[in-house]
Amino acid sequence: MQVFEDWNQKVKKTFNATNPEVVLTVTEAGSLLGLSKDQMKLYVDKNKLTKVPIMRSVHRYLLLKSEIDRIVQAQ
Repeated sequence: MQVFEDWNQKVKKTFNATNPEVVLTVTEAGSLLGLSKDQMKLYVDKNKLTKVPIMRSVHRYLLLKSEIDRIVQAQ
């Protein structure tokens, strides 16, 4: 039986395997900050965080773990 893998997790895994910069999904970053996915999207736009675009998708993106770590440490 084939195990289901979330599409965002699959893209993140591929990106992290081919790039030295570690990324998080919007949901993962939100959970570190205590925010929902929708709240995190607003937070990203308000604070102008770096969005790592995902090919073939206009509305999906990954976030830089280094930026999220700095925000968590500042809190």
